[in-house]
Amino acid sequence: MPQTTYVMTKEQASSSRSWWVVDAADKPLGRLASEVAHVLRGKHKPQYTPHEDTGDFVIVVNADKVKLTGGKLDKKFYYHHSGIPGGFTAESYRHLLERNPTFPVEKAVKGMLPKGVLGRQMLTKLKVYATPDHPHAAQKPQALKVK
Repeated sequence: MPQTTYVMTKEQASSSRSWWVVDAADKPLGRLASEVAHVLRGKHKPQYTPHEDTGDFVIVVNADKVKLTGGKLDKKFYYHHSGIPGGFTAESYRHLLERNPTFPVEKAVKGMLPKGVLGRQMLTKLKVYATPDHPHAAQKPQALKVK
């Protein structure tokens, strides 16, 4: 009997989505982002299909309390260029967390997802909040353990 490969369709993928909530307080940023990207991509499911968005929704709370190990709060920088000459800016992660506490988590997860249309589609299932409350209680999210 020949082995067959299971390929999930878009309808099957969207019907089997669940919601997860992660508390980012005192979790290292990279480890948290890799676990979240793993679930957004759907690699934790046996029906994982690389070319389909089979992942689940993930809610990250307490994003302002995420931990950066070593001296990364002051030595790691976020770079941005406005596109005009002299428009290069660098901002340390300490100032970035004060200004926009959800951005470092979103940026770290986005970098771990596929580039292109599929990755952007997966990123829409990520919800990041700086406080412990979120407006998704009706979806009954389960707690996701981050190692």
